[in-house]
Amino acid sequence: MDSDEPNKSINVKITRNFEDIDVTLPALKQLIQSVCKRYNVNRADVGVAIVDDEEIRKLNKEFLKRDCSTDCLSFDLSEPKGASKSFEIVVNGQRAIEEAKLRGHLPQAELALYLTHGLLHNLGFDDANDDQAEKMHRTEDEILNEHGFGFVYNRKVDTEK
Repeated sequence: MDSDEPNKSINVKITRNFEDIDVTLPALKQLIQSVCKRYNVNRADVGVAIVDDEEIRKLNKEFLKRDCSTDCLSFDLSEPKGASKSFEIVVNGQRAIEEAKLRGHLPQAELALYLTHGLLHNLGFDDANDDQAEKMHRTEDEILNEHGFGFVYNRKVDTEK
C-alpha cells in the first residue's frame, strides 16, 4: 500500500447463497473496486450476496414492501458524514442465468450488470425517469465493456454518440 494513502481501501465480501451460477469472484471484486474508485470512493466496505429468486423476493418484501422478485437490491448503510462508505448489494443469480439465456450473453455478465446497477444506485444514480435511466444504462454498459463483459444492457450500441 502506498504510504501516502494509508486509509484508502475498498473491501469487498461476496457471499454465495446460490451456487448454480458460474462466477469468477476476483473479477467481480475488481469490478466493484473499480466502480468505487471511478466515483472517488476510496474507502468502502461492500457486501454482496448472490441469492436465488425466492430469497430476493423475501428481502424485497421485507425491506421495500414489494412482493415480487427483482434482479438486485442495494442499500447504502454509510454514516451521513463518514469518510468511509458501507454498501450492501443483493443480486439474483437465478434471474441472471435466465436473462442471460434470453439476451444472448454469459450469466456472469448479467450478474455483473446487476452488481454495477446496484452500486451505481448507491453512488447517486437513478433510473426513475427515461433520461435518468438512459444515462444509467449507458454508464453501466461503458463500465461493463471496460471490464471485458461487453455491452450487456444495450446489446446494440450507437457508436455515433
